[in-house]
Amino acid sequence: MKSAKKTTKPRPDKSQTLLKQLAVVPDRLFAGAFRQQFGALCFRYRKDGPCIEILVITSREAGRWVIPKGWPMKGKKPFEAAATEAWEEAGVSGAAKKKPVGHYTYLKELDDGNVAPCIVDVFQIEVTEVRSGFKEQGQRVLEWVSPDEAARRVREIELKSLLVEFKPQGRKKRNRG
Repeated sequence: MKSAKKTTKPRPDKSQTLLKQLAVVPDRLFAGAFRQQFGALCFRYRKDGPCIEILVITSREAGRWVIPKGWPMKGKKPFEAAATEAWEEAGVSGAAKKKPVGHYTYLKELDDGNVAPCIVDVFQIEVTEVRSGFKEQGQRVLEWVSPDEAARRVREIELKSLLVEFKPQGRKKRNRG
């Protein structure tokens, strides 16, 4: 006697990388121009010395590790938009540099299912305030980690390099006495 096999509908593979998905429909990748975004490389000095910690957060949908980032905002300069994203996504604020410390590219899945290649200009923010009660609280996980650990967690190769090589610009001398 043969055993009856259950037949189930094939489920979409959520673990399939975005690049593998795009390989099936490459025209989606090259259909439009790159879009601009602004990111915040949020850091703080550790209490026990000159080493820094970098803030990484999870994305809302996929739960992968990223830095705060978002689209340009009308009436705001790029570094101000990055600072706003840091506040809304992670509840942090501080001194933001006006010039980017670098950039990276990634593929953004849009709400309509399309994919947009994005260039993210990254601005450093030395965090001086961490608060609860921010806009996306409860939708993300936040962690302060070493630059090496931050690089291990993020997916984008260019962002990994930026995090590992990051040296804060314009650090104020701290009283060591």
